Amino acid sequence: MTMPDRRFSKRSFGAKAGPRIADAILDYVGQTPFTTELARERPQARAREIAAAAARHAAVTTGGLSLPPGPLGWLTLLPELRSLWKLQTQMVADIAGCYGKTQELGREKMIYCLFRHTDPQAVKDLVAQVGRRFVVQRASRPQVQAIVLKIGMHIAQRVIGKGIARWIPVFGAVGAGAYAYYDTSQVAETAIEFFAGVIDVQEDGAAATIDPDQEASETLDQSRSRHSQ
Repeated sequence: MTMPDRRFSKRSFGAKAGPRIADAILDYVGQTPFTTELARERPQARAREIAAAAARHAAVTTGGLSLPPGPLGWLTLLPELRSLWKLQTQMVADIAGCYGKTQELGREKMIYCLFRHTDPQAVKDLVAQVGRRFVVQRASRPQVQAIVLKIGMHIAQRVIGKGIARWIPVFGAVGAGAYAYYDTSQVAETAIEFFAGVIDVQEDGAAATIDPDQEASETLDQSRSRHSQ
């Protein structure tokens, strides 16, 4: 088997890929995609339909882009990620629409939904969660860029492993498609949990903290409401 050219070494790819991936992420979280989904009386059922369709689409699209073997396969990695994020951001917007929370979907929330499962440490300063309550901290552009760069470097390390699989035709494509299905499903789970919860947005400079007593009171009120129905 022909070995990878030095131009495609792990070190050089990792050093260049992180910032490029971060730039690609910023392209997709800056604007909320338009959605035709309307608020539903039972949003979770519709949200799961959207999630299943998006996961299938992601698997097919990513598998197709992953087919070229060798160095050409490396060149399809960033377009593959872009296609995946385009699909996932639309999915998140559609899920938000089901819950009637389209207006609440900003860049911090999009980053949280897309990458909580990928790099929970990087997004923890954007969203704090206790139970079903989510507190979103508005971040400045430099703060967002710093967080996204961390995510980009994390993804770059993972992508290097995926890139190695590109040297095995077909098998690498099947694996990439399966991972895209899993990844999109994880994004959907985060989005469904997030938009089904109580969302508070803190203004700039406010601490993203949650009062445990207030959370306990809200949980008790929700429990009483369910029993009274």
